Amino acid sequence: MFNEIYKLANGIEIPKLGLGTWLLDDAQSAQAVVDAIAIGYRHIDTAQAYMNEAGVGEGIRSCCVAREELFITTKVAAEAKSYDAVVQSIDESLTKMGLDYIDLVIIHSPQPWKEFREESRYFEENKQVWAALEDAYKKGKVKAIGLSNFLQDDIENILASCEIKPMVNQILVHVSNTPLELIEFCQKNDILVEAYSPIAHGEVLENAEVKVIADKYGVSVAQLCLRYDIQLGLVVIPKTANPDHMSINARLDFIISDADMELLKNAEPIQNYGEHSFFPVFGGKLK
Repeated sequence: MFNEIYKLANGIEIPKLGLGTWLLDDAQSAQAVVDAIAIGYRHIDTAQAYMNEAGVGEGIRSCCVAREELFITTKVAAEAKSYDAVVQSIDESLTKMGLDYIDLVIIHSPQPWKEFREESRYFEENKQVWAALEDAYKKGKVKAIGLSNFLQDDIENILASCEIKPMVNQILVHVSNTPLELIEFCQKNDILVEAYSPIAHGEVLENAEVKVIADKYGVSVAQLCLRYDIQLGLVVIPKTANPDHMSINARLDFIISDADMELLKNAEPIQNYGEHSFFPVFGGKLK
């Protein structure tokens, strides 16, 4: 799995499988990065909002693998909605991680988290944010730029005036939550879709219908969910600090049949994401 890549619109290669680091602190993320790279991972995903960029950077420096062999993503904080704020935030990310460049920088959300999916769409502000990303790209601070949690009209707003098109949109995609229209829109516009929380923060693991399909292929529900997203043409970035889970998540050398893919697309939606339900991306609001 570690040798499988997609190509972004600008030709940059991105591994199909990455390691997510949400909810890991600096110490945990540093160790997780070292462990993941030792196992074979070359794609690491963090964000300013995770407050672990320093730990991720420490892991990168400690991993004994050349920097150019790694693909590192971070995200501009959702609250940074001006050109100057984004310029400063990118420089801060570079400093915290101790890197000369970042492979991919994306806007974490079209709106500040406390206003996520509310009336104010921040269209004009996001154009400023995008201009700052374009300039960082031109200066070589970042190798690719993209979006996260952007809906179709949010993306169209960027496409209407951008000089450099978004290369990625990172969104919530998992079995029972597959926004096919948004995925297809992105793919038609050469925007690679990345799936975060591809195992629905573990809430899909108890789905009896999905478990029957996983058993059919002799794999875990987690492996089935990751393979499902990859067969949709997506990058997957499961979060874990457990080396055993990292290894299991990379064993995806099986093919889900078209019939089973359809069953998974139509699996019963998750109504409750457990302790994570209050996060905006899962339909709640930050406390």
